Amino acid sequence: MGKKNCTGCFSFCRHGKSHSDPAPPPGSTWAPSSSAGPTEIGRDEEDPPSSKETPVPIGPEEPDAHQAQQCPDPGPQTHGMSCDGSRDAQNGGVQFSISAQSQSNVVSNVMNNCNVNSVNIHATFGTNANPNSADKGVSLEEIRNKIKSMLKTKYECIFEGIPKRGNPSSLVSIYTELYITKGESEQVNAEHEVWHVETAAKKTDTEEITVKCSDIFKPLPGQETPVKTVLTKGIAGIGKTVSIQKFILDWAEGRSNTDITFVFPLPFRQLNHFHDKEFSLMGLINHFFPPMADIENIEDYKVLFIFDGLDECRLPLNDNCQCWCSAKESVSLNILLMNLIQGNLFRPALLWITSRPAAVNQIPPQYIQTMTEIRGFNDPQKDEYFRKKFSNDKNLADRIISHVRSCRSLYIMCHMPVFCWISATVLGKMLIKEDSQETPKTLTQMYTNLLLIQTKIKNQKYSQECLVNKNKISELDKKMIISLGQLAFQQLIKGNIIFYEEDLRECDIDAKAASMYSGMFTEIFKEEFEFDEQTVYCFVHLSIQEYLAALFVHFRYINTGENSLNPSISKDSNLHQLHKSAVSMALESKNGHFDLFLRFLLGISLESNQKILPCLLGGNSGNLQSCEKTIKYIKKELEKNPSAERAINLFHCLNELNDTTLVEEIQNYLRSGSPMDTELSPDQCSALAYVLLMSTDVLEDFDLSAYNSTAAGRRRLLPVLKFCKRACLHHCNMTKFLMEPVIQVLQSPNSLLTHLDLSYNKLGETGVKLLCDSLKASSTLQVLGLGDCNLTGSCCEGLASLLIHPLLTLKELQLRGNDLGDSGVELLCRALQEPSCQLQRLRLSGCRVTEKGCASLASALQSNPLYLTELDLSYNHPGDLGLELLSAAQKVSKLETLIVDHCGPCRDKPGLPKCMYSINR
Repeated sequence: MGKKNCTGCFSFCRHGKSHSDPAPPPGSTWAPSSSAGPTEIGRDEEDPPSSKETPVPIGPEEPDAHQAQQCPDPGPQTHGMSCDGSRDAQNGGVQFSISAQSQSNVVSNVMNNCNVNSVNIHATFGTNANPNSADKGVSLEEIRNKIKSMLKTKYECIFEGIPKRGNPSSLVSIYTELYITKGESEQVNAEHEVWHVETAAKKTDTEEITVKCSDIFKPLPGQETPVKTVLTKGIAGIGKTVSIQKFILDWAEGRSNTDITFVFPLPFRQLNHFHDKEFSLMGLINHFFPPMADIENIEDYKVLFIFDGLDECRLPLNDNCQCWCSAKESVSLNILLMNLIQGNLFRPALLWITSRPAAVNQIPPQYIQTMTEIRGFNDPQKDEYFRKKFSNDKNLADRIISHVRSCRSLYIMCHMPVFCWISATVLGKMLIKEDSQETPKTLTQMYTNLLLIQTKIKNQKYSQECLVNKNKISELDKKMIISLGQLAFQQLIKGNIIFYEEDLRECDIDAKAASMYSGMFTEIFKEEFEFDEQTVYCFVHLSIQEYLAALFVHFRYINTGENSLNPSISKDSNLHQLHKSAVSMALESKNGHFDLFLRFLLGISLESNQKILPCLLGGNSGNLQSCEKTIKYIKKELEKNPSAERAINLFHCLNELNDTTLVEEIQNYLRSGSPMDTELSPDQCSALAYVLLMSTDVLEDFDLSAYNSTAAGRRRLLPVLKFCKRACLHHCNMTKFLMEPVIQVLQSPNSLLTHLDLSYNKLGETGVKLLCDSLKASSTLQVLGLGDCNLTGSCCEGLASLLIHPLLTLKELQLRGNDLGDSGVELLCRALQEPSCQLQRLRLSGCRVTEKGCASLASALQSNPLYLTELDLSYNHPGDLGLELLSAAQKVSKLETLIVDHCGPCRDKPGLPKCMYSINR
């Protein structure tokens, strides 16, 4: 063939069988033919084959007689040529297709000892062929429909709590919209996730920007920049993956986000298998979505990549990694992903990343346009879930809703969809008929019944075994549950929530046998993409892992006398010694890692819980005495100085042990009207904090000064700030010891606090600096009171930075009675004149402001006239010129109230004398 300035297709059909098929030239590829259509040969050498395809050998290997010869390697991409080939199904011949783009050379291979039946040449001169799918005879819509069909098949059903097992439910029929908020936070919350749930129980009643999962990429009101990357955080079991599933299904079925051409879910759990592999972006897409092989340039389309489970990522996502811009050249997977996130690679692509809270800092905030948080179900959504779950039995749904509402600890946990499933599984069995069994009121009772029910379900499904005693389990089940408990305990100590087959083997667990207990333990099957790598395992939820870990520790003690938490303790020790070891371990944890484990371990020790599964939990006659000793021990620990959060968890533990004496004592105290002459001890303050936190309502106002206690006692009360809207801490001698928990609350991304009054505390320059640094992480605070806090002009630099911080929108700043002077006011005015400052009320009464300070304020009002509506300058010395400047500025701004009472030269004095002149007269 000669040189052609065209785009063409040359077909050669050979009849009969040649004496020998020549080996393909060096650099060519070959593959067996397929009756389904032409075999793909254009895969890059570094791109691994899809699991749906037969692996294609690369290189000049000798094919056998039954395999079709392919075209020669078209050479570098600049040649503009590609080839395709398949065997003629009817005539036993081979059909070749050679394509050349404009200004390209077409060089056909030489065919010996064969008959050429026909040569068909189709040429298009002077035009360029479609660089994407048209040259392969597959339309974009066909490819899109194939991807949609794949995703619809995968995501249209849901296996609640039991992935890949049991009878699936239609996602559309059972899906309950989750409570999702939009907002930003730079803080990472390392607390145990059960604390997140308790926060969510309060926070869903507050005014926040909420969004449906289908609208996740819509800009916030006033947000002009298009949303490219969304990071969604939420605790385990809160509904992140199900939200993604619903988003994908709605797209695949054309209900929403139809402007997106392709959606590619790539969970980190799957990507971890390729941590040592190299991919091009196209190669990665083609590997997981084979129909995309017909698309040559993905960057021509609007594409969404969904990366679920950042907290499970084992790839080193380094912000300083190598810059990579090519979609067709290969690089290590971590570099590929990081450049996609940074926008160096395929900049227009949309990205949706989900993570548990502790891992969100793996992605630098500058790459995230929108941060969202899934809070799970609010109270109406909980009811909706149970009504949908039991749509055929309204009476049963009503009884379940009534029961969980009556048990505050259960109702709080129902913010997690997975706990709603647990509650529905247990209560649906227990309340469907009038049963003498005690209905679960604590977490331990709920999880123990879940274990019993799941074991029964397993036996009915796999062995049809029916035991006469409904609370008895077989020795085989017993052995497996204890092995799972051992695995749970070992991995909890290590901080792992996912594990592999070698972890199972360490505990003598057979993976297939363990997967039968699918309501507790889940094998993460990769059915769609059957990798040869290890299979990943996990418990259905972290709380189930913690329960089984506690069960194992208790069982080992009952049967061997061994203290798994402190093996050095003698085997002759009693159960109380085991409890002491667990309490100590939980109190030593700064983030509450063992809080829920401790609750379960203590709850399992109760006789009422042991009756549910006596063969696993019973067997020690001294349990009652040990539990009584443990209750006394916990109360003694409360008298000491545990952190406020750990102290509150000890009250949860007392609740699991059915001891409410301290709580009842505090409730009587509150009913009496909280007399100030009654001094509360530190443990009573912890009980008070527990009572306030377990309240069904958001605490509107909390006045710390209303409770008479020592500094240690007041510190125990301060975690309540996280769950209230307005906090008054004036006249509380807020030393560094007391400010530390306040700062922790202000830094918490889950804080509800909008008003904070710290007036009449000697904070000084050091205290206000700590406060300002912590407030930069708060997006909720609107009113800050710092009256008479011993502040000076230099303190205003930090306060000014708050007024223009992008994550904080202060509406009111109260600074009365501080000797700020004109220098301090000038620092504040530098922020006030910025358009980003939205302060509405500024109170500077008695701050030694003179004519110079008034000039700065007037200038700021003229530069930024849109927000400040109230300015209090009473007890200052503005002078006639200062008042004139302020009056002129008021006319051109939104300033409605200007207070200049009690002004004069006598007010320009330090300390209290400036406010006492009128009294002395």
